[in-house]
Amino acid sequence: MATLHNNVVPASGGGLDPANTGVFGGGYASYAVRDIMDYITIQTTGNATDFGDLTFARSSVTACADATRGVFGGGGYTNVMDYITIASIGNATDFGDLTIIMNYRAACADATRGVFGGGYKWPDKTDVIEYITIQTTGNATDFGNLTLARTSPTACADATRGVFFNGGYTNIMDYITIQTTGNATDFGDTTISTKNYRAACADATRGVVAGGYGSGHTTIMEYITIQTTGNATNFGDLIIARYGAGTCADSTRGVFGGGDPGQLNEIEYITIQTTGNATDFGDLTMGRRKSAACAGG
Repeated sequence: MATLHNNVVPASGGGLDPANTGVFGGGYASYAVRDIMDYITIQTTGNATDFGDLTFARSSVTACADATRGVFGGGGYTNVMDYITIASIGNATDFGDLTIIMNYRAACADATRGVFGGGYKWPDKTDVIEYITIQTTGNATDFGNLTLARTSPTACADATRGVFFNGGYTNIMDYITIQTTGNATDFGDTTISTKNYRAACADATRGVVAGGYGSGHTTIMEYITIQTTGNATNFGDLIIARYGAGTCADSTRGVFGGGDPGQLNEIEYITIQTTGNATDFGDLTMGRRKSAACAGG
């Protein structure tokens, strides 16, 4: 019988249930970049458990996932991508390379394809979008461009459309159709601007973006309906004003973990279809900022 970790019900064939498992990777803590990965069971509450290690330590990494595999890309001014099998605890494996070397990127995915966009490498920021097929290792391919070059955006997706929020101290939202290639299109505006390092997640219809830094940090959460266009609407507040958090979601619940100020280890969650304030979930294995998270939901 498979060993149960963090109250996870084994998936078919044993191991963790990818649809109910969120994995946080990388980040910065105690004056050092980190290679640690830890995981949670999204539909429970409680502390995270060690999952394994990235191929090397880095901060400002980003992540996306399909139903079974997670990919961590960039960070640490590299173009490296690692992948994990979400059902199987263990270390990450090299996936391939992104087309550009950037920090502070955003990523999202549909059922087969992951997309990375934006970012910063001194002295330049970028509008480049690139994509991978998550189940096929190899290098990324050019997708198109964001409407504006910017650092530190965040992104989420439903089954067909990805949305990139903020970055570059703007309130811009762009969207793409993930299974096509081409340039992003204006979606609308968030209710707040001057915020970088926000965190976003989504269920099948709704995206939620939270926190951020710039002229102070914030607890504000906002939401959009991904298949429409228009401005974001207030959702509620995080418990802790934070930026640089890792974020993931299953089909109903979004989870925000870590971030600054103070290299947080606190995790909080929301029910994506229900507006309101976030609720305490538990703690990461190590407090850190600018980590990334993904889930197989």
